[in-house]
Amino acid sequence: MTTARHIVALLKSHIEGDEDHFLSVAMQLAAHEARQGHGKLAQELRELIDHAKERRSAVVPKRSGPVPLVQAKGELANLLTVRYSDVRLASMVLTAETESRLRRTLLEQTQQSVLRNHGLSPRRKLLLVGPPGAGKTMTAAALAGELHLPLFTVVLDSLISKFMGDTAGKLRLVFDAMRMTRGVYLFDEFDAIGAKRSSENDVGEIRRVLNSFLQFLEQDDSDSLIIAATNYPDLLDRALFRRFDDVIEYDLPDAGLLERLMRNRLAAFQTPRLAWAKVADAAQGLSHAEAARAADEAAKTTILGGGTKISMDAILAAVTERQRASRHQD
Repeated sequence: MTTARHIVALLKSHIEGDEDHFLSVAMQLAAHEARQGHGKLAQELRELIDHAKERRSAVVPKRSGPVPLVQAKGELANLLTVRYSDVRLASMVLTAETESRLRRTLLEQTQQSVLRNHGLSPRRKLLLVGPPGAGKTMTAAALAGELHLPLFTVVLDSLISKFMGDTAGKLRLVFDAMRMTRGVYLFDEFDAIGAKRSSENDVGEIRRVLNSFLQFLEQDDSDSLIIAATNYPDLLDRALFRRFDDVIEYDLPDAGLLERLMRNRLAAFQTPRLAWAKVADAAQGLSHAEAARAADEAAKTTILGGGTKISMDAILAAVTERQRASRHQD
């Protein structure tokens, strides 16, 4: 490849945002100059390329077809898991109030340029509280899916235990990634780092983690969504609540939500003789996740039995089994 073609390839890859190809062509150009006897220029190019690689974000979008795949790099690989979500808000069974508040966040995100033109900021820091299986983690996946953003989940075990004494630096990496790569960043089981600083069992390092998180959250001005989820809101430090744009509470589903959830889950099956009110009454006390699992168990029983119609016996047996399992978990 001639130098002219190198320049064309460099410009093309820059315009397309393909940094990997850009650096590859640059290396080819350095090799070309070396073969031409321009050793000093070739060395200078290699040094610039090495410097560029060092400064690249730890989270790098990799282009593979039309959808950019994002992977955690370097130290962040131990702190973040990433995936693209196909979950949508319409696939969730939520109270009218909860759904309305989440759709408000989506609207503000999609219209954020309009808000910013008027000196306003869109909602993007959410604290989700409620019992296990109520849909908090699924909400993060649904928001990521609706906005077509990668879902990053912070690995709290690595953040706290593996890097004791250096947690603030690791937290900084996560918040730096939020600025570099827009996405939905989920801090699940958030009480692990958000516990009250006055707790009797307080550990000095955990207190420093919380202080660092409060500082980073306050200073964060990225375009990413930050979602913290906890089953134990009473354990959280009170200073956290005012740092979030919204605190959304989740509860165990009532009979109406349970019926909607299981009807949706079994929509592909025939259910002409099901007494849904009786099924929902039997399922009272189950979480969203447990009720969905009961519906799935009834579906599997039906399929493996060679049928297409969900029977009352099958669905009630599955609900009873989940109720027993739920009591053991408590």
